[in-house]
Amino acid sequence: MTDKSPLSGAQIIESFVKTLPGQPGVYRMLNASGDVLYVGKAKSLKKRVTAYTQPEKHPIRIQRMIMQTVHMEFATTHTETEALLLEANLIKKLKPRYNILLRDDKSFPYILITGDHAFPQVLKHRGAKVRKGEYFGPFASGAAVNEAIAVLHKAFMLRNCPDSVFAQRTRPCLQYQIKRCTAPCVLKVTQEAYAKQVDMARQFLSGKSREIQDYFAAEMLAASERMDFEAAAGLRDRIRALTTIQAHLVKGLDNADIHALYQHNGMSCVEVFFFRAGQNYGNRSYFPRHEKDEKPEDILAAFITQFYTSKPVPKEVLVNVAVNEKAIIEEALKTRIILPTRGNKKELVQMALKNAKESFERKRATDASQGELLEGLAEHFGLESPPERIEVYDNSHISGTHALGAMIVAGPEGFQKNAYRKFNMDKDVKPGDDFAMMRAMLTRRFQSLANDDTAVRPDLLLIDGGQGQLNAAVQAMSDLGVSNIPVVAIAKGPDRNAGRERFFIPGKPPFSLEPNNPVLYFLQRLRDEAHRFAITSHRARRSRAITSNPLDEIAGIGEKRKKALLLHFGSAKAVAEAGVADLQKVDNISRTVAEKIYNFFHDGN
Repeated sequence: MTDKSPLSGAQIIESFVKTLPGQPGVYRMLNASGDVLYVGKAKSLKKRVTAYTQPEKHPIRIQRMIMQTVHMEFATTHTETEALLLEANLIKKLKPRYNILLRDDKSFPYILITGDHAFPQVLKHRGAKVRKGEYFGPFASGAAVNEAIAVLHKAFMLRNCPDSVFAQRTRPCLQYQIKRCTAPCVLKVTQEAYAKQVDMARQFLSGKSREIQDYFAAEMLAASERMDFEAAAGLRDRIRALTTIQAHLVKGLDNADIHALYQHNGMSCVEVFFFRAGQNYGNRSYFPRHEKDEKPEDILAAFITQFYTSKPVPKEVLVNVAVNEKAIIEEALKTRIILPTRGNKKELVQMALKNAKESFERKRATDASQGELLEGLAEHFGLESPPERIEVYDNSHISGTHALGAMIVAGPEGFQKNAYRKFNMDKDVKPGDDFAMMRAMLTRRFQSLANDDTAVRPDLLLIDGGQGQLNAAVQAMSDLGVSNIPVVAIAKGPDRNAGRERFFIPGKPPFSLEPNNPVLYFLQRLRDEAHRFAITSHRARRSRAITSNPLDEIAGIGEKRKKALLLHFGSAKAVAEAGVADLQKVDNISRTVAEKIYNFFHDGN
């Protein structure tokens, strides 16, 4: 289906305007395939959407978006602040083509002091906060957490062993010998004394490191005066551990994040620094997706809003450029956004900006290397230009069972894991027919492309296999009428040795690349990633199948009936082999239900 003209898109949008209210809300613009093109918020939905009915007043990219719009969806909210939060959540969930988009939204690690044991444990935690205890963070990386935990062990001598190991100890471990733990497992310390250690660690993580350091100094002096030099030396080492953190404390910055935006040639990097209790908890780089003509104040506003939809919000957010709609974002996130102009905070923002620039340059260098590989790929395979989207296909099964196909995607920025796809094909092919699996997989992948010109189109297909797999792929695409997509099959060479791969291209004799060719290594990485994804997905599916119960698939068989059937027959297999009369002997199984169960296992015969 081709894109509609700008007038057609504008007319469609105008038809929605007539019924829109003048209150806050969020709107979604969708294309012919049902994909969300753009998510926006508005103080007045009617006024905001009306602006799209005059495409000529917008930049070219917005005109293109209007042209592709065939439907709109709306959600009203009580306030513009609510609309802002809903917009951010929908953007993160739907990843619309025309929105500024935060990428690489990984979770952050925390330090957890457990609260479900008489002798609490200090450990690194990532994910949902379901375990009882106190969480401190977030930290930018696992390395930053490990560094902080190492200080906690040196300074406060808290245990790091899991509860199962703790319960089995009969004598102190090495951590006790090197003075990193007080060995509560064998009661070398009382519960009260250990609780004091935990409390000091809690105070340290809450920003009271100076008070604790002063306390240790007084204790060291007292130990020296009573000539207990061993105890004094231990306290000295604990003070030194705290000093390493004390040196990085930042005055006037208690609970804050820094967001520094660096731009070059229409691309951006946002460096985020985390400060908690005056301590630097590390930093992380982000590369948001946006159009080249987006303004810095809009990029940073969208980034901050999306960033905190699933993360704790600090008291302050320091930035290096003004943020659009600052007041609304502050109200929605319950924070202060500050653009410092002088002093210590200004210096910290400049430090973050310097890091953003360095991260950007490192990524650009990496992307340049990736670009050279893609150029080499185009040269060896006779492509018109370096591919922007490479799709690699592989399949996996065991003696034909649990047949699964896998597709991975790669491009100028490396692997695009959010575009990976799995194909369950038990019902599509006969067991063990690898060629049929490839035909079925590509048929399902390109069915939408055959019916919709706007669907995502790859620049190169890489098939794991030889001439037979290549023929199957070409046949599937030919049957759908999909053309002009280069297809290459990669097969391992003699004895399946890496480095001796053979490549198959339609209409050309098979060939190989030099063993030390960087392009060959790149192709091996692509194939190996597809193989890894296929194997791990197949293994996960097989594990689910092993633990699944066929009775779960029968409509009307709840937990109570399932339990009664298993208690009566002993196994799901015995239930499957039972007749209607036998099934009726089970409590709460009527003739109608018995026939339903019997028909399920006997295909209705």
